Order: sequence, then C-alpha cells, then structure tokens
Amino acid sequence: MSDDAFLNVEQSLLGQKWVARLDARGQNTALNIAQTTDIPEIIARIMAARNVAAEEASNFLSPSIRDLMPDPSTMTDCDTGAERLVQAIGLGERVAIFGDYDVDGACSSALLSKFLTHFNVPNEIYIPDRIFEGYGPNPNAIEELINKGAQLIVTVDCGSTSFEALEKAKELNCDVVIIDHHQVNDELPPSVALVNPNRQDDLSGLGHLCAAGVVFMVLVATQRLLRQRKHDKAASFDLLAQLDIVALATVCDVVPLKTLNRAYVVKGLIAARKMHNPGIAALMRIVGIDGPLTPYHLGFLIGPRINAGGRIGDAALGSRLLTLDDPEEADEIAQHLDSLNKERQAMEAKMLEQAEAEVMAEMASGEGPSIIISANDGWHPGIVGLVAARLKEREHRPAFAIAFDANGKGSGSGRSIPGFDVGKMVRQAVDDGLLEKGGGHAMAAGLTVQKEKLGELRTYFEEYAAKNSGDVEEVRSLKIDGALAASGMTPDLVDLIERAGPYGSGHSQPIFVLPAHQLSEVRIVGANHVKLTFRGVDGGKIDGIAFRAADNDMGKFLLNNRGQNFHVAGSISVDYWRGVKRVQIRVLDAALAS
Repeated sequence: MSDDAFLNVEQSLLGQKWVARLDARGQNTALNIAQTTDIPEIIARIMAARNVAAEEASNFLSPSIRDLMPDPSTMTDCDTGAERLVQAIGLGERVAIFGDYDVDGACSSALLSKFLTHFNVPNEIYIPDRIFEGYGPNPNAIEELINKGAQLIVTVDCGSTSFEALEKAKELNCDVVIIDHHQVNDELPPSVALVNPNRQDDLSGLGHLCAAGVVFMVLVATQRLLRQRKHDKAASFDLLAQLDIVALATVCDVVPLKTLNRAYVVKGLIAARKMHNPGIAALMRIVGIDGPLTPYHLGFLIGPRINAGGRIGDAALGSRLLTLDDPEEADEIAQHLDSLNKERQAMEAKMLEQAEAEVMAEMASGEGPSIIISANDGWHPGIVGLVAARLKEREHRPAFAIAFDANGKGSGSGRSIPGFDVGKMVRQAVDDGLLEKGGGHAMAAGLTVQKEKLGELRTYFEEYAAKNSGDVEEVRSLKIDGALAASGMTPDLVDLIERAGPYGSGHSQPIFVLPAHQLSEVRIVGANHVKLTFRGVDGGKIDGIAFRAADNDMGKFLLNNRGQNFHVAGSISVDYWRGVKRVQIRVLDAALAS
C-alpha cells in the first residue's frame, strides 16, 4: 500500500485511487494565502489546489470584467468585424444571424439579436435543422437568407470551416462576418472578418472562450466605436446586463472557468438572479429553482431545455426564448421546451440502453477498444452526443455514438477524457478522406461518415490512439480536497466554499470525504439515483445522492450494505426545500472503511 493514498484508499468501489489534491507546494501556497489575507484556511486550500497564486488570491474572490477583459482589438479581425456591424447599424441594413443549434449558439444568436434590435436594425436568427442541414452554414440556407433581403450575414458559433456556403455568399455579393471559437486550420473561408481566438494567427490568448464570450467582446468593440462616433443610442444599451446569457453559454459549453470566463459566470449569475431576461426567468420557474441560481442550475436544468429544441424539435426555439420581452410568450415557449426535454430524456434512456449492451458485448472478450464507437440505424442524431458522454463516463475512455439514416449516412458525436484531443483526431480523419466532415474541441467532436466506412473508422481510431497514447491521461484517481465530519457540513461551510467558486470545467468542484460514516439509510429514487443517509460517530448525519448509480458497482454495493461503515467522497451543496437550507453530499465514490 502506497503512502499517498488518501485514507489508504487504493481502490474504491469505482476502482479509483484516492489522492490528496494539495501537494506540499500547494500547502505552502495555502498557508501563505491564509497568513497574508483575511481568507479562511479552507478557502485558501481550495484556491491553492487550483493553482491560484498568493498574490492573486484577493482579486480572485472578486473577479472583475473590467480587470480581466483584454482590449477586444487583440483578437484578429475584431476591429474589422466591429466596423462592419457599425456600418450595418448606421445604414439600417437587414442582418441575418446564422447560429448553431446548441446552447452556445442560441445564446450567441440572442445576444447579437438583442444588441442589433436596440439600434433598430432589422434582423432575424436562422438556426439550421440538425437532421436535414447539419452543423453550420450551407449554400441553400445562405442563398435563401440573401433572397429574403439579408445585406449582412453574421455567423455565430459556426462558420470558420464553411467554405462552400461562404463562397455562395461571396458569389451573391453579401458580406459575412464570422464570430466563432472552434478549432480551425490555416485555410479560412471568405469573409469580411473572421473573429475566432482559435485561428492560427490570433495571439489574444482567448481560445478558452465560448462563442457567446467572443460575441460579447465583439459587441464591446462595436459599442466603443458607436460611442466614439457619438451614436445617440450607444450609451443606453447595458451590455453587462446581458451577461446572464453569456454565463449560460459559458457553463453549458463546458469551457474552462478561468480568468475572463470565470468573471463572465460570476457577474452573469448576479444578472440572472435579477430575472431581467424573461426567457431565463420562465425556465427558472419551470424547473422550480428554489434558492439562488447556480452553475449547476444553468448546466443541468436550464441548459438542457434550451438544447431540447435543437435536439428533437424546432432548433430556433431556444434562441427565440432568450430574445423575448413578453413574459407570457416566454412562459409558453419554456413549457414547450420542457415537454421536448422530457421526450428527449426518454429517447436518450432507450438509446443508452442499446449502446451499453453493444459496448458490454465488445468488452466481454477483454479490455475492448481504446476508443468506443457505438452506432445504430434507429437512433436520433440529436441525442448521440449525450449517449457518447454517458459511455465515456462509464468506460473512462473516449467514446463516439453514431446515428445512421436510411441512406447510410451517419451523424456522430464524440466525448473525450483529459489528455486526448478528439477534435484533432476527427479533423485528421477528414483530411485523410475517411470522414465527409468533422471537427470540434479537444473534449468533444462531431463527424459525418458513410456506413460502409464504419469498420475502417474503428480501425483508424484505434491506430490513431496507439500512435498518440502518450497524450492520453487516463484518470483513474480521485482528487480529494480534505476530510469533514457530517456534523461539520453546515450551510455556513457551503457558503464559505462557494466564495472560491463558481466551479466547473478547469476549476473543479471541491471533493471532500466523510471518513468512516455509517450508511444508515439507502434506497433507489427517480431514474436510477441512489438516495442515502450517513451518520458519523459523533451522531451527526447528512443526506446524500448518487446520480445514475443504481446500476454501477458503487450503487449496487451501497444498496446491499446498509449499516456498514464507509469512507464517502463527494461534493457538498445546499438544497432548498420550502425555503429551508439543507446540506447534502453528492456521492461520487465510496470505499469500505477498514
């Protein structure tokens, strides 16, 4: 048994080794923070474990958009794009906003539309149909928008690789401004401006922003130009009040919550809690949020409902909802999105069951493939990304799910683990002629493939993984921030911990362990969730929930071992029930206490 296993847990019920997140250097940083500021020790430890330097500590707890936002001009083509928007505003040109069908696309489209509407610029949002049009601009849609009178097309969260569609716009003499964040190669499509911090010649260092975050910066530059030219409505549009939309996109697109992104979310949550956006307010009512809005609510309750329209319904519903001023119309659309989300959940459960059966059959003969590819003729292409994410979580390796249509054309989506860039792999497969199209990020990618090439694709991905195995950081350990007794997990402690938030991608939720606590109650609730109660030796008790755990090794063991003592790892949060604050632990792992 090694010395560095937390509570000597070498292998938990989920097969993980527990390790202390804070190393010796981090402990020194935490001590320095606590001694030189008025920051409590537990927050100092959390911050140090997430690489916050002592000199940054005070400002970290109060992130400022003003302090953290660089000059938008540092982004390549940002000034050119802003100038073209100013021209459209001055001439009252009709603008078509071409967005993506996910949350980031909906938020980016809505943000730009609200800005243009303020200046009385006629505009419309066009979101492509996921099934019939696929991702990004296509020539037919571009031609249709121009025929309807568009004098400027702005693509948001897409467009950086849409060569054929943007050639069509050029042919028809319509200007295009691209505002995007997806990875691109050296060759770029024709446009007046392509604002994308991930283009090869952009040195802004803002590649971690989601598309809505980039749109926000372009609008900052645009508003600055309008003010310099003394436009009479320039000062009356409150961009900071729109940060609720930017925060929603930032959380749902799972970009790192660091520097400017973190400020977007902190300030955006403040804006959202004021419920000035009727669309977000309507969704908050639908899901019954009782208590302050949190990143969890954005990512797991509001976001999926915005997404539902793009997955299985009208792709434009989410963006439309976010632009509304009428609360009654917002309630109506929110209700519809909620219904679509329930339908999506049922479809996802059926698809996941089929995918897991296929994967289990593959794994039965050994370790199985390094990269999972599950495919089916009857699947809905709008849900494959969710299935891929579940498979990745279950098997702890990159996973793809592909839905084939009647013509043998497959639409797939992949999710990855830290250290393995699936976006790069997919783009390489496109370059090598195996995929019709594809691209994405390090952690997520989409692709289009013909059915007859599925076997070849499996082989290609396996060979790619073998050649790039040094890049793969297979995480089978769980990093622990500290140990706490149930009696010490109080609402005040949670409030204290939240000071170092918000938590998410790149700024992970703190994980604490209840050492040697008795499992006094356990049962299945909802859709395969496990509800638990733990008691400490001092009599303190705390409720817990293990989401989607009833069928995994941990859930099965807990359900069959009531009364035993366990070390329990999880994140703590406050649950609001009829206005009363209660602390609960979201159980992520457990181990028998020796």
